[in-house]
Amino acid sequence: MSWFSRSSSEQSPAATRQDRQKCWESRDQYFECLDGVGVLTAGEEGTACTKSKFQYEKSCAKSWIDYFNKRRVLAEKQKDMLAQSQLQSQKAKRQL
Repeated sequence: MSWFSRSSSEQSPAATRQDRQKCWESRDQYFECLDGVGVLTAGEEGTACTKSKFQYEKSCAKSWIDYFNKRRVLAEKQKDMLAQSQLQSQKAKRQL
């Protein structure tokens, strides 16, 4: 027996195109709900998005959920940094 071996019963089947599409759609609905209640970080919405969160968690693999949630926060931070950079660039151009 190898340290890194897995039995075939432990492996989950690869996601099909339809599974991925369903996951992305449920993610988009959940994130729309979060946007509607003004929440950036998933899980901080309380009971506001319970139905869409349940569907999201049902449709997507845990690793995908973790990735999407982290990516959502990162993307928002990147938008803020880009906006600040553009403001600084405009100010610098005016001073020339």
